[in-house]
This record gives sequence, structure tokens and C-alpha cells, in this order.
Amino acid sequence: MKNRLMVALDVDHAKSALGLRDTVGDAVGWFKIGLRLFVAEGPSLVSAIRERHRVFLDLKFHDIPNTVAQAVESAGNLGVEMINVHAGGGEQMLAAAAEAAVAFPDLKLIAVTVLTSDPMPREQARSVALQRAKMAQEAGLKGVVCSVFEATAIKQACGSDFLTVTPGIRWGNQDVQDQKRVADPATAIAAGSDYLVVGRPILHAANPRAAAMEALAMMESARPRV
Repeated sequence: MKNRLMVALDVDHAKSALGLRDTVGDAVGWFKIGLRLFVAEGPSLVSAIRERHRVFLDLKFHDIPNTVAQAVESAGNLGVEMINVHAGGGEQMLAAAAEAAVAFPDLKLIAVTVLTSDPMPREQARSVALQRAKMAQEAGLKGVVCSVFEATAIKQACGSDFLTVTPGIRWGNQDVQDQKRVADPATAIAAGSDYLVVGRPILHAANPRAAAMEALAMMESARPRV
């Protein structure tokens, strides 16, 4: 399960990111680098994290097709294993991104469907996410970012090989903060999530490695429904 758990490095500089990497160690297989950290530290940090872990570069590209294709190519050249674009960019943008990703066989290109912070009603979010997942699959992408509550429907519509990456993971009495559609690790795995992105529950824990191990234990206990 550690290869299905991604820790979000939602910190502001390399020292904090590398310290967290060392603290969590081999309890997880992936780290996610988002806009804040990448803008602050750039490709050198990506290279440092990749020495020991896989990297999901979470920059959510959303621009004209040619610009997004070039960005995907640049990400591929960094050697990251996962990159995302916004499905809201439309069919042509998604197709251009997928075409650029072909040159990097190990790169998992996925599309953001509906942000887990979006306040739209749950049924509406499921409908929109499903529509965008189908569009992404037709364009040649390998999966999507979605909440736990859309994962089952997307797996049923797009097949078990189509990846679902789910943020918004919380458990116990943790504050959901800006997240609107959240679930615990066991529920996520049972719903069909392939990868779980966990940020604050691990980052803000007194013992981040222990929190990661707790998440893994819950994931192991799950019985997938799809």
C-alpha cells in the first residue's frame, strides 16, 4: 500500500520538504510537489526528492493546447512519474497533452475533474467528474484526480485500469479546513481509489511517520467494492 500513498509536500521551502521526506522515509512511495513548493524551489527539488521516491508534480496545467503540451514535455524531461492538467481545458488541450506524454512511457498523465474544495453539491460533482473522466480517457490520458465520492462511478464507467487519484483524505477528528468532499483512507480504497494524496494529516502530525503508518494500516484494512 505504500506505493499507493502520496504525501503532499505543502511546505514553503526545500529544507522543510527534505526534512519531511527524511522523517517519513520508506513508509511511503510517493511525494506530491505542488505549485507553492515548485515555484519556490524549482526543478532542483524535484531531482532531490526523486533520489528516493516517485514524484507527482501537481501543477494543474490549464492553457492553450500548445502551451500545455510543451509544459507536459518539460515535466517529462524532469523525470517525474505523474503530472496533471485541468480537464476543464477541453478536448483539444487534453489531446495535445496526451500526445506530448507519449514520449515518456513511464509518465502517468492525469486530469483534474472537480477540485475537492469545490462547494458544488455532491451529485452534481459526481456527474461533472464522470463526464470529464470520460473525456480524459477518450483523449488518451491515464486517469483523473477526483474525490472519493466519484471514484467508484469513474471506475465503473472507465474500467479498472483507468487511474483514480484522490485528495481530501482525513480521519479521526481532523479538521477538514477548505476541503468539502473528504473521506478516510479505508473508505477511499474501498471506493476504488488507486492513489491517496494526504497532506495536512501527515504534515501537521506530531509524528509524521506514525501518521503515515496509521494511514497505511487503514488502507490495508479496506475491502475494495470495485
